[in-house]
Amino acid sequence: MLDLPARISDSLVQRVHAQRVLAHLAVDDGQQLVQAGGNLAYYGLADIQPGRPACDQIPFLEGLLPLAETPFLLRSMEMPSGRVADVHFFADGSTVWIVLLDVSTEHEEARRVQQKAYDMTLLSQREARLIEQLESANQALTRTHRELAASREALLRTHERLQQELREAERYVRAILPEPLSQPMRVDWRFVPSTELGGDSFGYHWVDADHFALYLIDVCGHGVGAALLSVAVADTLRSQALPRTNFLRPAEVLGALNQAYQMERHGELFCTVWYGVYHRGTGRLRYASAGHPPAMLVSGPPEAPGECQPLKASGACIGISPAARYGDQYCTLRSPARLFVFSDGTYEITRPDGAMLAFSDFTDMLARPVCDGQSGLDRMLDFAREVHGPGVLEDDFTIIEMGL
Repeated sequence: MLDLPARISDSLVQRVHAQRVLAHLAVDDGQQLVQAGGNLAYYGLADIQPGRPACDQIPFLEGLLPLAETPFLLRSMEMPSGRVADVHFFADGSTVWIVLLDVSTEHEEARRVQQKAYDMTLLSQREARLIEQLESANQALTRTHRELAASREALLRTHERLQQELREAERYVRAILPEPLSQPMRVDWRFVPSTELGGDSFGYHWVDADHFALYLIDVCGHGVGAALLSVAVADTLRSQALPRTNFLRPAEVLGALNQAYQMERHGELFCTVWYGVYHRGTGRLRYASAGHPPAMLVSGPPEAPGECQPLKASGACIGISPAARYGDQYCTLRSPARLFVFSDGTYEITRPDGAMLAFSDFTDMLARPVCDGQSGLDRMLDFAREVHGPGVLEDDFTIIEMGL
């Protein structure tokens, strides 16, 4: 027993009582409840009455009394109120004292960790290989830091190896991106991450013979975590791995994504998503947005100045709130026209003097004529780099063009 002054002992007891929500019970050798106190209501035990059999009122005591050993600890017992408590048993002569200490927060954290582990097992084989490479790189880097004082040369060698593995991971991410299309419509893209592994991903594919899906994901942040999440979301859309979801209905797709990728289960990361479905028979585009910049429709032939129209849609970012709702928007694409879907890194560019590029300057560039043999997407990338000046762009530059 610590020999502490009474005021210190009292302070410690008060702190434990405030943080752990104490309640106590006392049971005699006849298993009658003789005393109860503390915050019993917190545990759903407000109605228990001294003088009655303890096990009849508190079922979890059945089989534990009399004590086989003292003290005795029963961990993480769920109480009638739904709270979780560590239950401590102490024998004092013919009386058994039972103390309840709240551990609901720790229990919930452990449950969340288990849920995250379960979610990770659902990733596809491609993501599993990427995770293995990245975890290997991270472990190697951690070991290298520990050995830094002993061998700087070993650190440099390991650093080079890690860079190679990151380059391999970057090549893997690029390898799963879709090839440009030329028929029946033209689809091309430019993807320049700000680091080896960025937070953007995208894709497009035929849902059926008449419907073409196009989507872009932008995860907050950069690096390994953002890359894993963006690739996972893109693969979910590419493989249509959302149960009971109609992938011809963008709002329904975003709603299912939002339920599957809540940020508390995915490293506190969230993302924006634009998802559209084009029907080639009617030219109708059905689309929805989860916090993503509006797609831009440029009407007219590429070699002439075009009319730029934003395709506005609203919806919360994926992962922020399970109660978020999304709505479909519609427009008709009439040839000749070009549809641009992009991340905010294509226009949120800081000039060397600290000023930001105006969004209208960005859209004006989209609408400018494109000469024969010139790539409009390369022109947009050159424009971004010219505005930014020397150095690497601060954010991922990702843009998709679908031309009719």
